[in-house]
Amino acid sequence: MSQSRLFRLEQSLGGAAFIIAVASILSRVMGLVRDRILLSTFGAGSVLDVYYSAFRVPDLLFNLLVLGALSASFIPVFLAQIEAQGRAKGLQLAGSILNWMVVGLGLVGGLTAVFSVPLAMLMFPGASVSEQLEIAHFSRVMLISTVFFGVSNVASGVLQSERRFLSVSLAPIMYNVGIIFGALVGVPWFGPIGLAYGVVCGAALHFLVQLPSLWSTGFRFTGTFDPKNPGLRSLFKLMIPRSLALGVAQLNIMILYGIASFLETGSRAVWAAADNIQQVPINVFGVSMAVAAFPLFSAAFVKAQPDQFKIAFSASFRRISYFVIPASIAILLLRAQFVRLIYGTGQFNWEDTYMVAQTLGAFSLALLAQALIPLLARSFFAQKNTKTPVVISIISVVVNIVSAVLLAPQYGVVGLALAFALGSFINMLLLLMVLRVQFGDLDDDKIVKNTTKIALLAVSSGLVIQGLKYFIAPLVDMTTFVGVFIQTAGAFSGGAAVYLAASIWFRFEEVDMVREMIVNMRSAIRRAFKNGA
Repeated sequence: MSQSRLFRLEQSLGGAAFIIAVASILSRVMGLVRDRILLSTFGAGSVLDVYYSAFRVPDLLFNLLVLGALSASFIPVFLAQIEAQGRAKGLQLAGSILNWMVVGLGLVGGLTAVFSVPLAMLMFPGASVSEQLEIAHFSRVMLISTVFFGVSNVASGVLQSERRFLSVSLAPIMYNVGIIFGALVGVPWFGPIGLAYGVVCGAALHFLVQLPSLWSTGFRFTGTFDPKNPGLRSLFKLMIPRSLALGVAQLNIMILYGIASFLETGSRAVWAAADNIQQVPINVFGVSMAVAAFPLFSAAFVKAQPDQFKIAFSASFRRISYFVIPASIAILLLRAQFVRLIYGTGQFNWEDTYMVAQTLGAFSLALLAQALIPLLARSFFAQKNTKTPVVISIISVVVNIVSAVLLAPQYGVVGLALAFALGSFINMLLLLMVLRVQFGDLDDDKIVKNTTKIALLAVSSGLVIQGLKYFIAPLVDMTTFVGVFIQTAGAFSGGAAVYLAASIWFRFEEVDMVREMIVNMRSAIRRAFKNGA
């Protein structure tokens, strides 16, 4: 694809969403390949319980110190600095933020590593002492990755502000490449700790793939901290409530993992395996469209154009609903098939399949809520309002934890997933209600009508999926990969065909988006072959 065509694609909302969505699909495919390698090698057992548990502390630091400062605040503050003082000052601000990130993450990460053992004992009281020590060991290595992610996310913020989405979208793919390298090469060399080395390798690649694009913007690394910069002070001010919100969300996951440590061995691995599948539609459609819309939201508020915000919000909301509602129904009906096809090999047995499938089914009940939360949250962030999402996040977490304590003893890890789904639904509903009170009409009539039609069409496609699933099963050998694949592909394709045909009949605007994506994909493939020739 030529540079000019790529630039035009990145600058439009649909084009940006297309780039992010395609890269997100590739990233999620790589993520599922990664998980298949991990689960086929170790099964849903103690090794992966340790591995997934070890992420909790590094993820907490990343969310508090990196996402807290950057996801909600960087783009509006960066754009405001450029608007007020010019591009050079904006890039200087980005450099100062990067330096503060490196120093802060290095100091806090080093201190956390010293106390990793007592932290593991505190967080996972149901685990054995030997498992707690292993979690601490893995966590110390993984803490190095937070420094790379801090630098990488500053780069992502600069590039997203300029609507340069390609290299940003490739970063998660490279992260998964690093983890796969750790599983295939690091584990044979170093044992299970090679998985942690793979995480560090992936985090480094996450940054390096963005470096050429970052350099082309004119950004340069300097040793400047510029503590008196008003943009920096504004960022830190906005960071506090956002960090609290993310910290609360991470604390929620930590508590759920702590509860899971009292359940049967492999429960944390089961949770992670099911969560990684549900994250595919959430990231491909929910996060990608929220990321693409965020600069438009921010620009609308910087220029005091609330009507432009409403237009972008309505379009993004409807597009997410169009894709995620049928995806949630398909996942619910084909959950066992998806799990078996993705993970069903090696040490991953039928019992593991059943538990992951049931957990995935619980997650799917609130898939739309989870996909809309990033868009709704960014609607507040673009206004430099990070306090409202904090309060709502705390309420939803309380609901989640109370529900988990009640459900986990009876339903195990599936109960934890049901509690998480309930908390996500409450979070989404409250964010939407507050936004509606703040702005009044958000193109409600169009959103409600479209969502109702989408739900009805999705249910109809679900009936087709269910019917084809039972029709095909006797015709194939369901004990083989090929048989399960034929059943899944046939049922899913039939449901998708009905959904798409009905969408065309009812003239959904999102059909034009699908056409645009197909045209862009064909063009990219054609140009790739032409350039290759």
